[in-house]
Amino acid sequence: MKTIEWIGDSAGHLRLLDQTALPLETKFIDCETTKDLFDAIRRLSVRGAPAIGVSAAYGVLLGLRDIAEGDRKSFDTTFFEVSDYLAESRPTAVNLFWALDRLKKLVKHESELSPLQMRERLLKEAIAIDTEDQEMCAAMGRFGAELIPEGAGVLTHCNTGSLATAGDGTALSVIFAAHEQGKNIHVYADETRPLLQGARLTAWELMQRNVPSTLICDSMAAWVMKQGKVQVIITGSDRIASNGDAANKIGTYGLSVLAKAHGIPFYVAAPSSTFDFEIESGEEIPIEQRDSKEITIGFGKQTAPDGMKTYNPAFDVAPAENITALITERGVIQPVTKQNIAALLNRES
Repeated sequence: MKTIEWIGDSAGHLRLLDQTALPLETKFIDCETTKDLFDAIRRLSVRGAPAIGVSAAYGVLLGLRDIAEGDRKSFDTTFFEVSDYLAESRPTAVNLFWALDRLKKLVKHESELSPLQMRERLLKEAIAIDTEDQEMCAAMGRFGAELIPEGAGVLTHCNTGSLATAGDGTALSVIFAAHEQGKNIHVYADETRPLLQGARLTAWELMQRNVPSTLICDSMAAWVMKQGKVQVIITGSDRIASNGDAANKIGTYGLSVLAKAHGIPFYVAAPSSTFDFEIESGEEIPIEQRDSKEITIGFGKQTAPDGMKTYNPAFDVAPAENITALITERGVIQPVTKQNIAALLNRES
């Protein structure tokens, strides 16, 4: 089942698996305009940093469907307007900006192509981004599975599987690979409040792949660790600073602190496109603030008094000193230092 699929030629449209309907209903959304995609990203019909990046790469074409004739200047103006518009959909997921920047560089480089040729070239590049993400997921799975002990209890947070990427996932790719190797692991999935991506999405994916698993409330994680049920914690990330601080779904910071307190390895799996070398630390990562209704009227049922104030950050940041290793498609970074990150990812320190 494809989470993201482009239908047709360069004048086609984008089909998304609507994650807001899971786990009870399998429903797809056809995005015909950039606004359709923008709204889908905002309401989390498509989510997960890599999936958002791939969707945005395809989504640019939605705003260029009617531009096959005319001059390149008008085409380029529209392209950059569409790109900037999609960039506003979610501020924390750096893969979104990475994918759009990649297309921007292509448009600037291929200045001699006609509008129609440029549109076809952009589709080719979007397909390449899609394919590369699938390959990166598989590589993360291979590298990460080596870190999972036989018979381990593995705790994960939020959703990091095929629903969040174009492939098998980031953290869940590691889990799937370890399971396929016959390591007899058991996964503990945090439900991940307030939108329950763990309960609705991760639990669904684990059951689809027949991975032994147990769903727990976020507040149970510390006690499950204390009881010795967890030997490894692994999450994904939406943006990693150059020093290794990693932003992920709210609750991840707390897990990193608990892991350190209990002496449990804490791993973060993310592709190289998630690293933001323009920022020094997690202090510079913008944290998206979500609607208060996600807390007070979650899934249509009011659970707080009228007028109650809320604080609803979508993400927090696990500091590098709490992260045992970063798992990328190019290998494992351990210990997590600015120098080791730069060396593996071929960036200047």
